[in-house]
Amino acid sequence: MKLFDPARHRPLAALDWDEAAVRAWIARVADDAHSRFDTARWWPTHPLDHEGNEGADPYTPLYHGAGGVIFALDELARRGHVPRTHDYAAHLDALIAQNRREVEAQPWGVESYLIGQSGLLLLAYRLAPSAETAGRLAESIARNAAHPSNELLWGVPGTMHAALAMHEWTGDARWADAYRAGVATLEQSLELDPRAHCHLWTQHLYGREVCYLGAAHGFAGNAQAVLRGAYLLDAATAAAWRDRIALATLRTAARDGAHANWPPAWPPDGRTRWMAQWCHGAPGIVTSLCDLDDPRLDEVLEAAGELIWDAGPLEKGGGLCHGTAGNGYAFLKLQARTGDPRWLDRARACAMHAIAQCDAHERQYGRRRYSLWTGDVGTALYGAACIDGMSRMPNVERSTAD
Repeated sequence: MKLFDPARHRPLAALDWDEAAVRAWIARVADDAHSRFDTARWWPTHPLDHEGNEGADPYTPLYHGAGGVIFALDELARRGHVPRTHDYAAHLDALIAQNRREVEAQPWGVESYLIGQSGLLLLAYRLAPSAETAGRLAESIARNAAHPSNELLWGVPGTMHAALAMHEWTGDARWADAYRAGVATLEQSLELDPRAHCHLWTQHLYGREVCYLGAAHGFAGNAQAVLRGAYLLDAATAAAWRDRIALATLRTAARDGAHANWPPAWPPDGRTRWMAQWCHGAPGIVTSLCDLDDPRLDEVLEAAGELIWDAGPLEKGGGLCHGTAGNGYAFLKLQARTGDPRWLDRARACAMHAIAQCDAHERQYGRRRYSLWTGDVGTALYGAACIDGMSRMPNVERSTAD
């Protein structure tokens, strides 16, 4: 049984790692983004991000809009990869207001982290901390507490990340309480699956009910949100969560020789489309769970890494969610977990390929893709991570903070 679809991948470009070239490319991407900023229209939406909404206003969220571009430029500056030449803080109120209008037109959740209000309020606090912004963010997180989706982009796991970021930056106990409330919500919706004999979540999303396993919409994304703040739980509760998560990871894995992967939805069947990208499949499982210190996971996570490497870069492009850079973060995680330098070498090979993919799209469309999770600034953050040897993914792990 082949656990990935070769049609979704392409051969790795034979490009040697060149740190100077990567640094120069990051600088070009940042300079281009700064130069294309428009105070009324933010950044132009790329044709590959339209998703049937051609002619709509440019997107605003962290995931694929202006908020994510601002976050990436700020993160690159904080980490010393580009100079801080622009101050976007003054534009955040207008961006947040536009986002509310944008997301209210959809029935999925105004307060969500990667798509809605809470992510942009967190960004606003990051750029210009204030008690007023913190209060608005706390209210947004509370309003999302009963969101039924059971997944990262729209639901409680996302706003748990917002609460954890605020706790990491401020140490204020109210953010720990908000995180623990999220854990309690996830525990209430956790169900014992009789086929896998482990605990999983069912997602209620876009009018469907499905048990997803991946990072964007399923088990791995939920589990990472719990694990990131487990130090705020009592020891017994934290241990129970770690055991549940490790057991579910092992019991839902599919094996084919030296490879491991996870189906997008559980249980797999004859129609399963095996994917190997951050949002669905092994890359998101590895990046979400590689920090879980449980030796039972060692072999299966490395087997997942072998599958990602053998599958090759993604055909869709160089980005994070369903592109080559997102897959490459799995190698950075495995290098951090194992200390084996081959994973860093593989991560850097992916960086060179992802940069080439972004440049090819720029030539094809006549402009860069202004998006954190699907576009060039996210790939720039990945290139910076390969230089720094840092495996933390944006938005779902601790970010740099002054």
